Amino acid sequence: MSMTTRERHLDRVTDSLLQIEIELRRLDVWASVSPPEAAFQSAEPFCLDTMSFPQWLQFVFLQKMKVLIESGHPLPSVSGIAPMAEEYFRGQQLSGRGLVQALEEMDRLLSGA
Repeated sequence: MSMTTRERHLDRVTDSLLQIEIELRRLDVWASVSPPEAAFQSAEPFCLDTMSFPQWLQFVFLQKMKVLIESGHPLPSVSGIAPMAEEYFRGQQLSGRGLVQALEEMDRLLSGA
């Protein structure tokens, strides 16, 4: 039984999500405790006023993507997360290059490029 194009795409997206998690853990920014519920009520893009970018990736983006995949809902058709990561790491000691590359791959997968 061969995989459909959609199944192959979902496999690539799932692999990309795992790579993002691996990079967050490698950078030692993976949190064991979720931000308070109020942090999720932000009206700002990426919850910039209530959580760090790595927190948003872990607790908002990764979680929402997992739910979409598991429930069979359509995935976003546009993604531009890598530039946010570049901005977050600019001027920091920590090099987020691996995470940026993982997010660039996710952006490509979701945007169909």
